[in-house]
Amino acid sequence: MRLVPAALLSLLAATPALAALAPGAAAPDFTTRGATAGKISDVNLAKLLKKGPVVLYFFPAAFTPGCSAEARAFAEAIPAFKKAGATVIGMSADPVDVLADFSKKDCAGQFMVASAGPAVIAGYDVALSRAAPRVMTTRTSYVISPAGKIVYVHNDMNYADHVRNTLDAVKRLASPKG
Repeated sequence: MRLVPAALLSLLAATPALAALAPGAAAPDFTTRGATAGKISDVNLAKLLKKGPVVLYFFPAAFTPGCSAEARAFAEAIPAFKKAGATVIGMSADPVDVLADFSKKDCAGQFMVASAGPAVIAGYDVALSRAAPRVMTTRTSYVISPAGKIVYVHNDMNYADHVRNTLDAVKRLASPKG
């Protein structure tokens, strides 16, 4: 898949000004542990990008009202993301055992949620709180092209538009006209 310049410009223009990492930046690669439908496994961004675009969405904490609502909304939209060729990965600073439970309940087993350690949080510039006892991330969604470049960012603590906006960005990325 090749992103034509006009498509890239339309994606860049649609990006909110408060983005943590700017569109066009290289997405930091990572390997971490995550869970899908309660089953824990490794996840590596570079391997996922070989299959197509990745929606990487960071959320503050599992089982909080906004994060649960956002996870349910992503779960409902997974068929549309798959149709557009994208993989969705939720990320938080929660430990993987908590995320395994969250993946079964609020994610309905539809997509992986993974534990973002300090290097991932710093690399994506999504630290909300570094204070003990609970490290949290901002609510930031990235669309990453198969080439490993960030093409869209939505940075807003209100979960309401993350699913719709990232799905629209993935569709634009997949569109031959952009």
